Amino acid sequence: MGFRDRGLEIKTAEQIDKMRVAGRLVGETLELLRAAAAPGVTTQDLDTLAEANIRDHGGIPSFKGYSQPPFPATICASVNHEVVHGIPGPRVLAEGDVVSIDCGAIVDGWHGDAAITVPIGEVPDEVTELLRVTEESLWRGMVAARLGGRVTDISHAIETYVRAQGRYGILEDYTGHGIGTEMHMAPNVPNYGRRGRGPAIVEGLALAVEPMVTLGSKHTDLLEDEWTVATVDGSMAAHFEHTFTVTPQGAWVLTAVDGGASRLAELGVPFGGR
Repeated sequence: MGFRDRGLEIKTAEQIDKMRVAGRLVGETLELLRAAAAPGVTTQDLDTLAEANIRDHGGIPSFKGYSQPPFPATICASVNHEVVHGIPGPRVLAEGDVVSIDCGAIVDGWHGDAAITVPIGEVPDEVTELLRVTEESLWRGMVAARLGGRVTDISHAIETYVRAQGRYGILEDYTGHGIGTEMHMAPNVPNYGRRGRGPAIVEGLALAVEPMVTLGSKHTDLLEDEWTVATVDGSMAAHFEHTFTVTPQGAWVLTAVDGGASRLAELGVPFGGR
């Protein structure tokens, strides 16, 4: 492992393989939570399930105890107009809600970080489309990354896709990030901006890309719990995230259960996993 380009953590192939172990555990945990999220389930139920699965498979929850004030849970569970960092609790999910679930795990000192937004039962068509646009923008951002390119190539691809789909708010105050021996590392990965800027994308760089998109304003408030970020206008929000890297063969989505192989094939992009 080395550090270059303004303090970026560059991993060896063997260290990326270790990140894949953590990433796969995160991906599998999120799929478990996706299946469990239903009317009548509380966000605390989801958190309990996530922590048990992570620990049962040799991992440590990345979020629990993180920062100040210490985050009190294993997952972030953000409902409806809550965009990110919602604290799980007794809230009962109801038909028509959406819940954004952000999950992180550490295995052997290496982090994985990913998020999904799940509809609870039937939701309005505009909300279904919001989720589709946000998730697709994540993939468009990752496939824009090339060795020798720049981090904002990802940012530009996310913004360009979202803007082409309609009038949506793209959060600017919260970004993706580098990841590895810590959950949040340099560089920041904005979800908007011009291409060709920021650090170079090099082999061994791992990034967590996470578009956060709303049906209304891009502006948010921090709630009284000092963690939950919510839209100021009460509009619905979506959040999707993956940890990925770029190898000489192509993109490798470390937190996708299949490494991203199937979705990358649909997009006509080479799969760079092992």
